[in-house]
Amino acid sequence: MKYTLYIYVMAQNSVRKIIHIDMDAFYAAIEQRNNPRLKGKPVIVGGGPGRRGIVATCSYEARAYGIHSAMSSSEALRRAPHAIFITNPNYSEYWKISKQVHSIFREVTDIIEPLSLDEAYLDVSQNKFHEPSATCIAQWIRQEILKRTQLTASAGVSFNKSLAKIASDWNKPDGLTVITPQTKDSFLAQLPISKLWGIGKVTNAKMARLGIHTGAQLRAFSLWKLIEFFGNAGYWYYNCCRGIDERDVEVTHIRKSLGRERTFEEDIGDQKQLSSILKELCAKVWERLEKLELIGRRVIVKVKYYDFKSASKSHSFPSPIENLRDFIHISTKLLSDFQIKRRPLRLIGISISLLTGRSEKTKQLNLNF
Repeated sequence: MKYTLYIYVMAQNSVRKIIHIDMDAFYAAIEQRNNPRLKGKPVIVGGGPGRRGIVATCSYEARAYGIHSAMSSSEALRRAPHAIFITNPNYSEYWKISKQVHSIFREVTDIIEPLSLDEAYLDVSQNKFHEPSATCIAQWIRQEILKRTQLTASAGVSFNKSLAKIASDWNKPDGLTVITPQTKDSFLAQLPISKLWGIGKVTNAKMARLGIHTGAQLRAFSLWKLIEFFGNAGYWYYNCCRGIDERDVEVTHIRKSLGRERTFEEDIGDQKQLSSILKELCAKVWERLEKLELIGRRVIVKVKYYDFKSASKSHSFPSPIENLRDFIHISTKLLSDFQIKRRPLRLIGISISLLTGRSEKTKQLNLNF
């Protein structure tokens, strides 16, 4: 096991103790665990390379070739011709293992914020073990995950959420990194900008043009300069490089949206065919909503044209959509607003947001929009 330790125990009991747990290559790792022939091989979970597929996740053996999530499957195949593609992911198995992992979290604390099937924040400032060391708790969680699922997880321990997430990614796979109030400045000073939470490729490139490559260089910019260059996001960048993040671990956190999309082997310009595909996607999204006992008020249809330009249309309602029939009706109506005959599509997607629990009382939905 990899293990990076900056200071073993949090210095003060008053400091919040946050753990971010992130399973290592979760889907791919489960496939390798369940099929010993896949162990040690580059495994890619996602669409097939012959169908304009996209990589959902991949094993660390595949990552060694520069393959990553959201990469086209055809590019992944070019980089690793011997890669093994899992094009029919076993989502029921992934869901089952996720529930098993989250049950381990609940043995420690009830203050849990799930981010996805394979990662979550835990506030262990006060915990069921009455253990003062968040590092010891993180070690125990990782050991239990390995013992019960035969899968590895990486953990980040710190005094706020952004630092805990940065730490969990620092020594993957199978790593543990701790950042304390005493070590945050030295840690962040040498940290590449791309590793700071909330900085993507576009922002990273813009910062590089400004001569900002490390946390220390970002910290040299005043708040007003950062706001000038990046707008309101400048406030976050100013705080992030200083290790400031007052967000709580949100126990009541629910997903903001659910969606599915499909990339076509050949561009499609036929409205009826696209409507049929959209109905299938709606059914899959609705099945997932029912499993999570959620309903939503906003529907978004996304398309990508043959020339790779994207567009989306959406509509929000005052009360949640209560059945699949209405969901399909709204979605196909939004699809009809696109000019498709002259601009065939290479991708279509559907999502629903503004989610709430199904137990909440709803009103009659007006579909006239």
